[in-house]
Amino acid sequence: MYAVVKTGGKQYKVAIGEKLKVEQIPADINSEIVLEEVLLIADGEKVAVGTPLIAGASVKATVLSQGRHDKVRIFKMRRRKHYQKRQGHRQNYTELQITAING
Repeated sequence: MYAVVKTGGKQYKVAIGEKLKVEQIPADINSEIVLEEVLLIADGEKVAVGTPLIAGASVKATVLSQGRHDKVRIFKMRRRKHYQKRQGHRQNYTELQITAING
């Protein structure tokens, strides 16, 4: 059984027991959250597709950690113009473990 959920402007395919890192969600560690934007639920041969969301469906997850991804380095350069610009970015994330899919 798996589901496709939308959080942080992105879509994720999730299954029970799976861990994933999503855009930062303001929640405490070890707390349980409910993702209500469910786009699809598949259980074997049975597939339910929302238009765009499935009414009454939800995915429960436990917050494992809050953190930051590795640094992404941005380097801009114009050749022969003596222009160089360096910048870095670290994106915040929330690590979730999927505990239940309710459809």
